Amino acid sequence: MNAAVDAGAAIERMTRGHVDLLVIDLAGCLLGDPALLTGLSMLIRTRNGAPVLVLCPYGNTAWLPELMAHGPLHYRISPVAGMELRSAVDSLLRPAGDMQANAQQQLLDKERELRELLTIQRSVQRAMAHGEDGAHLAAQLCAALCSFPGVRHTALLRQHPGGDLRLQAQESRNHLDLARLLGRQDKLLASPLRDAFPPLLAASAGELVLLDAPEKMGDPELALALHRRDVQMVLALPLRCEPGGPLLGALSLMFDRSLQFSREQFACIAGLAQFIGFGLAMSELKQQNDVLAGRLTQMATRDPLTGAINRRAGEALLESEIRRARRYGIALAVIAFDIDNFRSVNDVYGYPIGDQALRAVAATIQGRLRVSDTLARMRGEEFLVIATHTTALDARKLAEKLRATIAGTALPGCETVTISLGVAQVAPDEGAVTVIDRVDTALRRAKRGGRNRVELAD
Repeated sequence: MNAAVDAGAAIERMTRGHVDLLVIDLAGCLLGDPALLTGLSMLIRTRNGAPVLVLCPYGNTAWLPELMAHGPLHYRISPVAGMELRSAVDSLLRPAGDMQANAQQQLLDKERELRELLTIQRSVQRAMAHGEDGAHLAAQLCAALCSFPGVRHTALLRQHPGGDLRLQAQESRNHLDLARLLGRQDKLLASPLRDAFPPLLAASAGELVLLDAPEKMGDPELALALHRRDVQMVLALPLRCEPGGPLLGALSLMFDRSLQFSREQFACIAGLAQFIGFGLAMSELKQQNDVLAGRLTQMATRDPLTGAINRRAGEALLESEIRRARRYGIALAVIAFDIDNFRSVNDVYGYPIGDQALRAVAATIQGRLRVSDTLARMRGEEFLVIATHTTALDARKLAEKLRATIAGTALPGCETVTISLGVAQVAPDEGAVTVIDRVDTALRRAKRGGRNRVELAD
């Protein structure tokens, strides 16, 4: 029957006499028509396991799992060649033979199928457990999905906030490169193959797409390219975190053989797609949380004006460096400095210019420090440099260099400023509070001595 015909009439026809085979042609049907789907489901239930063959257009294959939920059926993706259709009909009308042997074989086939499904579920779970960031997780998942019998290529396509679809990862056992095949790796929904290639169809329509022969796509060149890589069947599913949730992308599986999927196989793969979508979404959320945590940490430890670490972070770092210096017997020095007559800069030029001066001084000092040195803003215009592996003599040389650099730097919006500096080497049994007091004393002595100078702590 053609699915456009009323299903009730077909049921009435079957009650009047035995029907060996029911053939349902879904050509011309609108995917998602609830009334039609209800009628077809009732029709399949009426068969009570008797042979049903569904001819399903390439674009309507999402109906197959829905119909399978109401009874066993066989399917072919249309257009179906005459020989293919005749072979399918003959197979379904062939006498059952030894009923007991057939039942035993069906049981063995079902056990094998369930073992295969369990294996692929475990592979995906292991990949999810060991996946780190989104890209690594996607690659692990593609490799795991290749353990499904007959799968020669897997790919994960991700939808980005702007609506673009990008190839995130792929695993190939047949030397097929999907990016090369499609001529691009991103903006895939703008590809001319959007309405032909299963993964792109699944991502744009948000529905399962099954292709049991590449030539049925209607693109001879693409079909030939797939046949050259021994691709006989393609299954693509949309990725979502939850049923009805926003579309995240698509999962693509390419097979080296044409298979008839059972209800359990469709359900398992759909479940895996949802599980993968959830995992990828959680991985992306974790990355966003990590970035946010990093920003919060920076906000908690960085001075927003100068970019130097703040006083609390500076004191904590100094304590840590003192412990390390003591443990390994290495030198550690600190340099305290502040901007001379900074209040007059604010009074004469205004606070915005004063802020610019602070930023410029901090940036200039930071540019002169080694990677291992740290600049901390302690209060107002006063800063501290923690110089690792540095003796008092070397710290004094560094301080002189910093003093000369600032004195020779023109600052935006105001005259050149100068800095005064105090230098101290941390004693073997000295703590952070004591060394900061000593270097502050040296700094005050430098300011009393005329400013724009360096003093070594006692």
